[in-house]
Amino acid sequence: MTPSAHRFAFLAILVGSTTLAFGPWLVRLSGVGPVAAGFWRLAIALPFLFIIAQQTGQAVHWPRKRLVWLTAFAGFFFAADLAAWHVGINMTKLGNATLFGNVSSFAFAAWGLWLARQWPKPLQATALGLAAAGAALLMGSSAELSLSHVKGDLLALSAGLLYAGYLIAVQKARGALEPLPLLFLSSAFGAAMLLPLSLALGEQIIPANWTYIVLLAIGSQVIGQGLLVYGIGHVPPLIVGLILLTQPAISGFVGWAAYGETLSALDWIGAAAIAAALVLVRLPQRGLRTPVEQPS
Repeated sequence: MTPSAHRFAFLAILVGSTTLAFGPWLVRLSGVGPVAAGFWRLAIALPFLFIIAQQTGQAVHWPRKRLVWLTAFAGFFFAADLAAWHVGINMTKLGNATLFGNVSSFAFAAWGLWLARQWPKPLQATALGLAAAGAALLMGSSAELSLSHVKGDLLALSAGLLYAGYLIAVQKARGALEPLPLLFLSSAFGAAMLLPLSLALGEQIIPANWTYIVLLAIGSQVIGQGLLVYGIGHVPPLIVGLILLTQPAISGFVGWAAYGETLSALDWIGAAAIAAALVLVRLPQRGLRTPVEQPS
């Protein structure tokens, strides 16, 4: 893997993570039930992913049995994550939903360290400490852990743990599948799981205005997840986890701009700490090498 390829993968995850941070806002504007929003996010993305895969020489194909199970596993965890997270988004602040949903960042980073069988190096440990402090400060104003928010916060926290399972499955599958076929198949499995659940819950399925649903599908699934799934094959889990921690800060700013949700001085300091962690982890002697070579 060349240094330029590594730099592009880092940037891809950063741009993808930034795009994903707008997802909670679009879910609120979607005009359908929260689980239905997850279904449309995946279903509408499928033709776009298929066409892009064909045009870039990553033809979608049915993989061997083990990989079918692995992509189905990824689809299940992603569907469960979206269902829990989208319900939670409507029950708490945007910043809270994204913050608790990103517990996956620490879980995935910890999994990467365990997989590499080594403790983080000094710069990595400092970056992790800064990121943890930043997340704690962001949670400080979130610690509006009032009864009016706690159910949504718990759902978002559950979603974060489920998302960690999805990231681990994707990391494993990227050893044998290219990013777009992997994303197409996991999205198809996830959509097939979410539609029956939405119908069983009696949600509104068809939106009055398709604009926000289409933006959610293209922004969060095609662009956001597409860049993330590409980059995750080249960037160690520790760094991926740190990059994903930018989402709570960005979602907090969106909530502040769109809904007047409060941003305290601690929020700004927390966001700055996470940004500093990203700078540190990119300095010389940077993060852990990937445990296995991944295809480009």
